[in-house]
Amino acid sequence: MSPFIVGIAGGSGSGKSTVARHVAQALHAESVAFIDMDAYYLNFVHLSPEERRKVNWDHPDTVDWPLFISHLERLAAGEAIEKPVYDFVTHLRRDSTVVVPPAQVTVVDGILLFTDRRVRDLCDVKIFVDADADLRLLRRIRRDTTKRGRPLDEVIQQYLTTVQPMHLEFVEPTKRYADVIVPRGGHNAIAVDMIVSNIRRRLDAARHPSDPCQAPTP
Repeated sequence: MSPFIVGIAGGSGSGKSTVARHVAQALHAESVAFIDMDAYYLNFVHLSPEERRKVNWDHPDTVDWPLFISHLERLAAGEAIEKPVYDFVTHLRRDSTVVVPPAQVTVVDGILLFTDRRVRDLCDVKIFVDADADLRLLRRIRRDTTKRGRPLDEVIQQYLTTVQPMHLEFVEPTKRYADVIVPRGGHNAIAVDMIVSNIRRRLDAARHPSDPCQAPTP
């Protein structure tokens, strides 16, 4: 059976990573690999720290698409990858990598995940996690100030100048590519249960395909 790829997109702070974790945890009977698209930002080592802080990280041009797509293709082919590790404090890719072995199910999430057709074509199921803009902003402020050590003024300025405009230009339009839209963010347990049930049915169908040429048992 070919590995099954679940793509989860949505705006920054929408709860897509929470949905991805819940889906992965609910599929405990399967082997699951988890890929975060945030690890695949380009390595702007040639820029100064001040210049890196000014990069529009919500634009598709900041993604290392060749590496990201090649890794998805390898996982889809049942091969292991060495996923990069990105440091969100320095805005640089670390020297270390994380080995991700092939799995029956690969869950991948990212705000710009569905902007590239090649990625959409690799996903067996495409999920868009939706949440109100004010809730997404509050979550982003809490994350960036507590986990990434950024001052509040910088977080708000980045949201107004790049995050919100890029969401409207690139992220929100990709909702139309989704097979499933999850409202109210990442803690929608009913939606997660429905998604997991659908994935399990499709996995079972792939394991036990019916043979149309086989004669029915009398």
